[in-house]
Amino acid sequence: MKAHKKPLPFIIYYSGVIVLVLAGIVDSLYLLQSHYRNYTDIDYRSFCAISKAINCDTVSQSPYAIFLDLPVAFWGVLGYLLLLFLIGVSQYKKKQQADLWSLIFMLSLGYSFISIILALVSTLHIHAWCIMCILSYGINFGISFMAWIILRRFDTRGRLSGLRSDAKQLGKHPWRFFPGFLAVICICLLAGIYLPRYWEMSPPTEFEHLSRGETEDGYPWIGAENPEITISEFSDYICFQCRKMHFFLRQLVAQHPERIRLVHRHFPMDRQYNPMVTDDYHSGAGRMAMIALYAQAKGQFWKVNDLLFDIASKKQDFNTRTIAAYMDVEKAEIVAALDHKTLRLRLKHDIAVGIVQGITGTPGFIIDGQTYVGTIPKDILQKIMSGK
Repeated sequence: MKAHKKPLPFIIYYSGVIVLVLAGIVDSLYLLQSHYRNYTDIDYRSFCAISKAINCDTVSQSPYAIFLDLPVAFWGVLGYLLLLFLIGVSQYKKKQQADLWSLIFMLSLGYSFISIILALVSTLHIHAWCIMCILSYGINFGISFMAWIILRRFDTRGRLSGLRSDAKQLGKHPWRFFPGFLAVICICLLAGIYLPRYWEMSPPTEFEHLSRGETEDGYPWIGAENPEITISEFSDYICFQCRKMHFFLRQLVAQHPERIRLVHRHFPMDRQYNPMVTDDYHSGAGRMAMIALYAQAKGQFWKVNDLLFDIASKKQDFNTRTIAAYMDVEKAEIVAALDHKTLRLRLKHDIAVGIVQGITGTPGFIIDGQTYVGTIPKDILQKIMSGK
């Protein structure tokens, strides 16, 4: 007969859970800073932006990365801190009773369920996966498994009786648990009140005071009437980097309204409009550019420009009725603009000029005759800001 093997000491499993929770905190902190840099650092590209399907940046840039008006990664940090607190005050008694571990197991099981939901969202809606998110899913399932092992080997109570006992512990010794729960609530409140909504990327408040007009060849500009520097941007409304760079440059113009002029050009990465594009990359971007050209003809380019970027960022459907109401025109006018031959020729000309100038993707910029694709080098930006 084989001898029954003794389970490893409780401290081994306990330490394993602690290590996993700490790894979850580190992972969530990385995801939180990556989310922040995606929206605020014009040069940022995460290490796992590998392809269209495996791309942490695509996940961060998705509206699904925000939950209850805060980044999902923030909730991850908070959730792991709550778990760490409960593990810290948990006990193991020699009478085969692991206090609070039924509660810890159920909480970690909830985190695993959330992981499944997030994985489905990545697959069905975002169409991209984040390596660091996948790591967090593994951590959550690992914590659940380790907590289950602890209950199985070190707690003879049933799951329901264990939960009831843990609930009694919470009510019997509130002084042990109240500080941790209060800290979690305070962090949520402070974040909700004071955390800047950097992901909204709103235009600068000085926008209404800036000069604007059209160039001699009919392109909308904003900023200096007699500029020292002119930046021509070739943009796509569905392109996240275009939106980020556009609002960054708008802020730059607002800071130097007498020196810098920003000229907007269209370069939708939509194969129905752009001969360079061969797949369904940014389907719908061409229609949005047509609406922007129509808005320009109505003298409403800059406000409609902001609306189109906002619609694209929220993954909303292209609604001609909503846009017509925003512009105070009939819906039929918007529908007609989508097939307007003159507007289509202007868009075709923009794309052709971009191709000739070496624009191979978006965003693209022309500054002093030089073409830059994706972003503007930091040394060029420093020269622009310093005026040298």
